Amino acid sequence: MHFDLTDLRLYLNILDAGNITAGASRSHLSLAAASARIRAMEASLGAEFLHRGRRGVSPTPAGKALAQHARSLLRQAEHLQQELAEYAQGVKGQVRLLCNTTAITEYLPEPLADFLCRHPNLDIELQELPSLRITHALRQGAADLGIVSDAVETQGLQTRPFRDDPLVLVLPVGHPLAQAERPGFAETLPYPYVGLAAHSALAGYLEEQALHLGLRMHIRIRAEGFDAVLRMVARGAGLAVVPQAAVERWPQPRAFRCVALKEDWAQRKLLLCAQDFAQLPAYAKALLEALRAL
Repeated sequence: MHFDLTDLRLYLNILDAGNITAGASRSHLSLAAASARIRAMEASLGAEFLHRGRRGVSPTPAGKALAQHARSLLRQAEHLQQELAEYAQGVKGQVRLLCNTTAITEYLPEPLADFLCRHPNLDIELQELPSLRITHALRQGAADLGIVSDAVETQGLQTRPFRDDPLVLVLPVGHPLAQAERPGFAETLPYPYVGLAAHSALAGYLEEQALHLGLRMHIRIRAEGFDAVLRMVARGAGLAVVPQAAVERWPQPRAFRCVALKEDWAQRKLLLCAQDFAQLPAYAKALLEALRAL
């Protein structure tokens, strides 16, 4: 069996992307070179690692085992590189941080920028994902740190409080529900919504809550970012559910109404999480401490 670190990174990139073309691009390889490497890996072990279909690729049982070991080996190689670099030029490395929509848009831009300025040898790979996918990625060793909603199961992970992050309903001033003190989410679903972009973790979360009620959200339009959503609500385009933090940033006077939702899932908190805080490499611990100090 003759695999190198480039092979392992390529294989994980293909799994993350869901197809060989995108995985090759992430690995800065041509499609032909990436395909040849995967075929050579399979030939060396005498087993297929990927199910190839019209819609992309998925791991075989052997491929799942390879992915688990590949992540472990790459983490160890990264830790080795980081520890050796410390002797020469101080802490150096890259932290992979996975966050839900609110964390990545409302709480992190300035603190992460400040952290990068204080640590010129550190880089951050930041990705937005739904909280459930973040916890899965952390359990698989595919990231160092995550910020998730407390609504998801975190068994097997260590957590620390990060932020209170309640979700609120925003409505045009003249909307029929504008005077309701604490409406239920189901009461809002007969009315049209202004939604976040379909790739947004919060958009998917809200649509899942509607499906749990046996209903669907009527999304009239989708917008990129909370500011655009609030501006459209203020103009009467529909309702929206957004983090309270986004509303608090809005300049006064507000041209919309903001009310709390009665559902427990709307009274959420954000958590920092990792497989094991004590086992994080030094550069990831530095980011963890910076986030806990906010």
